[in-house]
Amino acid sequence: MADQVKFTLPVDTEPMEAKLTDAIPSEDGVWQYEPKWDGFRCLSFKADDAVDIRAKSGKPLGRYFPELVDRLRGLAAKQFVIDGEIVIELSGQYSFDALQMRLHPAESRIRKLAAETPAKLVLFDMLADSNGNVLTGRPLSARRAALEAFVKSTNAEDIELSPITFDKQEADAWLEGAGDGKTDGVIAKRRHDPYFFGKRAMTKVKRMRSADCVVGGFRYLADRDEVGSLLLGLYDGDGKLDHVGFTSTISNGERPILTRRLEALRGPPGFTGKAPGGPSRWSTERSGAGAARTGG
Repeated sequence: MADQVKFTLPVDTEPMEAKLTDAIPSEDGVWQYEPKWDGFRCLSFKADDAVDIRAKSGKPLGRYFPELVDRLRGLAAKQFVIDGEIVIELSGQYSFDALQMRLHPAESRIRKLAAETPAKLVLFDMLADSNGNVLTGRPLSARRAALEAFVKSTNAEDIELSPITFDKQEADAWLEGAGDGKTDGVIAKRRHDPYFFGKRAMTKVKRMRSADCVVGGFRYLADRDEVGSLLLGLYDGDGKLDHVGFTSTISNGERPILTRRLEALRGPPGFTGKAPGGPSRWSTERSGAGAARTGG
């Protein structure tokens, strides 16, 4: 069992997170900028032949990405803890849908997808090196140097080093190009900061876009029959309503009235094109995702 293996850091280690802001910070000499990848954030642990990959929520992911477990197990380095993003590339872009398809109960199905659409790791931080040294108390600049040496030593096509820049103008260009391919924004990190477990000590900026959407349904909260989020749709060229996303958390004060209004409007499926799925194995109670129930 992974929790019985003596990794350099415990598998319930909480990754450092980012807070959303409206603009990229720009103090000279303070910030390191990176693309914000459109994938599954994870911490990967290795101790000899034992490998564990954990989502930001703490859920184990190795079962769903056996090709990555095999790759990490086969590396020469006998121990490490690395921070990165799981991505799947299709036609030159990263596909979040392809990642979600891995969250499937059948091992045979997972193995088939792993062979057809293999995942890779894009790495951007190192918490413990191959000598067993915990790096989290060191500044980002030192951790980045260790990570660069680690990735170079792997010589693996499916383990990549996330690019960085110290140039605000280049970061602005990354942000302008986000949203149409592999990235959906920019992450800014202070170069002299240690690794803050579970804290929003980084800054993320997303390329903001607006759209007039139709509410095609809603989801209940996981623990009670009150609305958790609204399901949003856009009409395609044939007049069919495709599910395109969902709203952020609704305030507790608005839930009871909004729930009654929505339940009174329930009818046939609101989405006549691409329909939303039910809650996935990726969802937790913190996500506010319950069973999807649509209304016109």
